[in-house]
Amino acid sequence: MREGIVYPFTAIVGQDEMKLALVLNVINPTIGGVLIRGEKGTAKSTAVRALADLLPDKEVYDCPFHCRPGRVENLCPYCAERSVKGDTPGLVTARMEVVELPLSSTEDRVAGTLDLEHAIKTGAKRFEPGVLAKANGNILYIDEVNLLDDHIVDLLLDSAAMGKNYVEREGVSFTHPSKFILVGTMNPEEGDLRPQLLDRFGMAADVKSEKDIESRVEVIRRRLDFDRDPGQFAERYEKEQNEMKERILSAEKLMMRMSVEDDSLKMAVEASLYFGVDGHRADITLIKAASAYAAFYGRNTTTKEDVASIANLVLTHRMRRTPFQESTIDAEELSNWLKNV
Repeated sequence: MREGIVYPFTAIVGQDEMKLALVLNVINPTIGGVLIRGEKGTAKSTAVRALADLLPDKEVYDCPFHCRPGRVENLCPYCAERSVKGDTPGLVTARMEVVELPLSSTEDRVAGTLDLEHAIKTGAKRFEPGVLAKANGNILYIDEVNLLDDHIVDLLLDSAAMGKNYVEREGVSFTHPSKFILVGTMNPEEGDLRPQLLDRFGMAADVKSEKDIESRVEVIRRRLDFDRDPGQFAERYEKEQNEMKERILSAEKLMMRMSVEDDSLKMAVEASLYFGVDGHRADITLIKAASAYAAFYGRNTTTKEDVASIANLVLTHRMRRTPFQESTIDAEELSNWLKNV
C-alpha cells in the first residue's frame, strides 16, 4: 500500500453523482473536468484524494513535465529534442498526484515563468515550471474555485481544454503539455462562478449532507473506524477498491472502440435546445460523458439511455437562469423531459 493511507474511495457513503462524475473524467479526461458544489463537510476533498489513490501508477519520462511516452508533438521541448536525436529520456514510475492550487496564486505561479535575461544572453530558453507543469498527467484540484481570480480560472480552463500551456514574455515563448483532470469545489453560499466559466467545466455535481439517519450514522461509524486504524479499515475495502480499479481500466480500453448511435447524438442536441443551453460545447460534452458512462458499465456503444442517465451532470449548470434562480430548480424538469423523449 502507498505511503500515507488515504480514505478508500469505495468507502465514501452516498454522494453517488459526485463519485460518478469523478470516475467518468478519469475514463475520458477530455470531458473537461468536474465542478463540485456543496456545503462544507460533504466529502468533496476526501473524494478527490481517494480517487487519486485509487488510480494505478504510470510510467513517465524523467523531465520537469512528467511527459508520457508517445508522439513527439505531445512532448515538452526538452523530451522532443532528445527523442528526435534518438536520445530517449529515461522512464520513471510516478503515482497519480493531487496538485492543489492556492487561492493566492499569481499567473506566473500557475503558468510558469521565462528567464528573459538568460534567453537574451545565451539564445537558449530557460523555463521555470509552474503549477500547470506539475499538474500534467495528474489531478489539478482547486478548492473554493469561485473565490479565485477570473483570469486565473480562464488560464486553467484554457490549458485543460487544449492540453497545453503556452507562455509568452516579450516575444519569447515556451509551450509544454498540460493534460490533467480538473476538479473544482465551491460552496455556492460564498458566491457563484460567471456563466461563461461554469460552461467551461465539463460536468457539475451538487452535493449535500446525508438526510437519512442510518446513512449519517454510517458516515460517523466509518470515519471513526478509519481514524482508529487506517490500515485495517483500508484492508476491509481492498476487494471493492480492486474491483473499481479493474472497472476503470476496462472502461478506458472500451473507450478506444466506442461507437455512438445516431439517436444518442440527436437526443443530446434536443436536450440542449429544449433547455436553452447556448453553443455546442454542451452537446459534445454530453456525448463524451455518455460514452464514458457506457464504458463504465461495460458497453462499447453509446445509447440514448446513456445520454439520459448522465444529462443532469452536464446540462444543469449550463441552463439559462434569471439572477435569482438556482440551476438546481430545473433538475426535476430535466428528469421528466428525458423520461418522455
